[in-house]
Amino acid sequence: MSKIRTRYLKNPVKEDLNNRMVFVGGPRQVGKTTFALTFLPESSENHPAYLNWDDISIRGNLLKGELPGGEKLLILDEIHKFSGWRSLIKGFYDTNRSKCSFIITCSARLDYYRKGGDSLQGRYHYYRLHPFSMAELTKKPTMDDFNLLLRFGGFPEPCLRGEDRFWRRWQRERLQRVIYDDIRDLENIKEISLLELLADELPNRVGAPLSVKNLKELLQVSHETVDRWINIFERMYYCFRISPYGPRKVRAVKKEKKLYLWDWSIISEEGPKFENFIASHLLKYCHFMEDIEGYKMDLRFLRDTDKREIDFVVLKNEKPLFAVECKTGEKNINPALFYYMERTSIPKFYQVHAGERDYEKMGVRVLPVHKFITEVALP
Repeated sequence: MSKIRTRYLKNPVKEDLNNRMVFVGGPRQVGKTTFALTFLPESSENHPAYLNWDDISIRGNLLKGELPGGEKLLILDEIHKFSGWRSLIKGFYDTNRSKCSFIITCSARLDYYRKGGDSLQGRYHYYRLHPFSMAELTKKPTMDDFNLLLRFGGFPEPCLRGEDRFWRRWQRERLQRVIYDDIRDLENIKEISLLELLADELPNRVGAPLSVKNLKELLQVSHETVDRWINIFERMYYCFRISPYGPRKVRAVKKEKKLYLWDWSIISEEGPKFENFIASHLLKYCHFMEDIEGYKMDLRFLRDTDKREIDFVVLKNEKPLFAVECKTGEKNINPALFYYMERTSIPKFYQVHAGERDYEKMGVRVLPVHKFITEVALP
């Protein structure tokens, strides 16, 4: 068995457990349970302090208000599947906060699944656990690290195994669990088999403005149904959408959104896959700065009505920090970078590529992806 890696959220979570509950959300099989178990003396799912709602015997004890005694930390896994989870957790915490700490993990957005019960405000901190990024895998990332991560994705099991056959089987099993376990348990969907068709199609829509109309025609359902299903996939950490950035002096598009996946490895086309890879790293940075430092972060894209586009703009407290353009090869600088440099207050412009050239031209920093990760200090 390989050694368990220390995740990037370890120290912040450890510190917060002194005075708050800690909620850890993220995609299925991103390593939430493994991460939570590292806070126990023995990292095992058989440890009495690990309480999984899916275990019927444990579920019965929790509903009766019974917790294992003598434990300094309790881990509650997937408890959001219970409609009254907020009241239950509040009771546990208020009664036992002086004796033990709590980690609550789930594969869905807890900020959405708030079904009844009293407010937990002021009692917890919420973290979003992301897949491995280049910086988390190694302190000095190289192009070899990039190629491995791009191919197998950042989810711990397939990433650390690095085997095509294992990756293929893992992908099939994960999708089945997301749709037929997670979504079925939390959502009321009659045509659940159509969700598989939508999930198969979403990798083909990465990086471009998402047309719900086209998806509706493909699936033969209503516009509202497709939009609802995509929202569900977002809540399950299967995909995420980013909105346009509309600075003054720019006739920017305002309604279009671009879609990306939490697992970029299932995207077949080279360009969208690389763009999704960068999007995932930037989203991880934004969530890190929000969850740990408390800043208001946002990941956007910039596109005007004449179709001049920059792939990403990162905002901090509603002010732009930097813009990023993605290119798979060592191509010429996108002219849109110079155009927006004159018309916006964005202070830094990057063009990131999968080659080796590293230079600066007229205020645009052009550099390989592994150097970009280090220079911008992405987690």
